Amino acid sequence: MGRAFSGIITAELSGAAGIHSLPPSLLHGFDRGLGVRPISAPGISSERTQALLAGAQHIGYGDYAIRGGRVEVRLTLEDAATGKMTKVISTSAPEGDVLGAATDLARQMAGRISPYGTRSAQALRAYVAGTESSDPAAAEVALNLAIAADPDFAAPYETLAQFRAQSGDGSGALAILEQAEARGKSIPEVTRARLKVLAAELRGDRAGRQEALASVVKLDPGDSTSWRALGEQAYNRHQYRLGMQALQRASELEPGDFAALNLLGYAAAYAGELETGMAALGRYRTLRPNDANALDSMGDINLATGRLAAAESFYLQAQKKDRNLLSDGDLLKAAVARLMSGDVTGADGLAKQYLDARTAAKDPLVSYRQAEWTWIAGHRKAACRQLATFAAGAQDGPLREVASRANAELTIWSLMLGDRPAAVNTARQALALAGPSSVGVAVVADFLAQPPASPQEWAVRAERRFAGGQAAIKDFALAGALLLNRQFQAAQLPLQQMWDNGAPAADESLPVLLAWADLEIDHSREAAPLLRFIPALNATGLGPFTPFYLPRLFYLRGLAAEREGKRDEARANYGLFLKLSGPDPLMWGEEQSAQAASR
Repeated sequence: MGRAFSGIITAELSGAAGIHSLPPSLLHGFDRGLGVRPISAPGISSERTQALLAGAQHIGYGDYAIRGGRVEVRLTLEDAATGKMTKVISTSAPEGDVLGAATDLARQMAGRISPYGTRSAQALRAYVAGTESSDPAAAEVALNLAIAADPDFAAPYETLAQFRAQSGDGSGALAILEQAEARGKSIPEVTRARLKVLAAELRGDRAGRQEALASVVKLDPGDSTSWRALGEQAYNRHQYRLGMQALQRASELEPGDFAALNLLGYAAAYAGELETGMAALGRYRTLRPNDANALDSMGDINLATGRLAAAESFYLQAQKKDRNLLSDGDLLKAAVARLMSGDVTGADGLAKQYLDARTAAKDPLVSYRQAEWTWIAGHRKAACRQLATFAAGAQDGPLREVASRANAELTIWSLMLGDRPAAVNTARQALALAGPSSVGVAVVADFLAQPPASPQEWAVRAERRFAGGQAAIKDFALAGALLLNRQFQAAQLPLQQMWDNGAPAADESLPVLLAWADLEIDHSREAAPLLRFIPALNATGLGPFTPFYLPRLFYLRGLAAEREGKRDEARANYGLFLKLSGPDPLMWGEEQSAQAASR
């Protein structure tokens, strides 16, 4: 009954003018950080904190009792700002008439409400029983009973589809949604649109999901959860202005949703409105003044848009506020921002602060991190020696899997330097030492180290090596192999597919790699927008694939500018690329090309 009262009142108030009820999906989005509280948790503690974080202005606390064959219900409203109880409303109904009692409470709060999805007490009871059950088989039975009792009640279809999907029965989940779709207009249009969102998710149809979300917010403009989801989907599909607009609407509806504000900061910056993005992150800082993540995000969007000094400053502020946010990673980000300005000496100084901080924290990977920085700062052969020494010393102890990852990274470095025999050797070591946390990168490294072949043969190898549910790894590995072998026409296809797919990018290098392939096949117009932004390091810092785009980004910018006849811009980017490249040329001869073009 507790679950039913809460669900009915929340749903019915969603249609009330001047009231925006926070759906459970929004409240429990905070569970990852706060820990999950079961719905049956006693007292008000199970959802109050989540409600406050979501920006609730009023919170309702309900209680009920069965007396003399009737259910008596009371709802107490609290002003969240003052903590004072401002209103108490109550009702009673015949025992078992939860629907009638809940609807009467909703009507006392608002004149106009949305009808709940069913008026069948039997369907409601079965639905709640299925939702509450911890036994998947019992939940399946109960939810099917709810559908049988009222075939036009959408909620059990959605919950049953989610249960089936979580158990790995994707086709069964889609079948139950198709059953709901067959009810046609018997189910409200906005509810049908929400079911289409879920169906698109299950099919992996990101464009269809975005279209369905757009329908939901058109039909229910007050649905902040769907506005946020639409913003996230548009952002991932690189439709930054649409993403910005959707996230702005979500933030207007839920001013306390700091995660939406954070993503809004990025979407606005990539849409060309840096100040709008900074304003959103400023509101995030106001909401959570002790959270360093807003400062880190400010660093990211300033880095992306080329404001390198500002990016460095924000990263250092984030580090000062909370060095544990990224395990001192904001110092590393600051070093990268300085490096991108061409100040290698200053960048080395910031990198030393980062390495000293990790040494003080007794980080066993300091020498690994030192080798990665040495490579990115242009001393490639020295970096190879440093990382080989680390890997040899770590392979027989508790850092065995890290040694595997180090060997995988050495494989990629050797291939970039044109030393395939060394790459083959380290790839074998990476596989021999691999464990659960390193096997993915070890397999990719071993794949890349295979002998040169035709694009068709590389595609066959990828299908064979990355069978099953490893499509994303397969496409990235195939594209990497084709790029390393200068088969740019073939590489462009998987890179474009990954870019168009709309999935959150697994690696920040993707736009630069796609631009690289585009420029090599003379698609300069397509490459230019991909090179507008400097990729920010992800939360793990430097990684095996960072050398694919740093410092190549600046060579590619120079090449694109040269083809557009912008000689001064080309010369500046080529000069920066050469400054960051160091003394050890890569196998592609880009350094020589940049030197020739800079003359």
